[in-house]
Amino acid sequence: MGYKYIALIIAGVAITAVALPAAYRVRPPWSILAALASLAGVVAALAGVLLFAVPHFLSR
Repeated sequence: MGYKYIALIIAGVAITAVALPAAYRVRPPWSILAALASLAGVVAALAGVLLFAVPHFLSR
């Protein structure tokens, strides 16, 4: 198992937890950036889960 990917999972969840409420609180030009940060957090967390659960997924 790739325990080094746990940090990627934690970072992705933390970014999503901060950016998702911020997407609704900030004014419209900045809400787009917060929503994109939230999406990036979800993608990072999912990639971390995939790399943690399936060893050697991206290696040949």
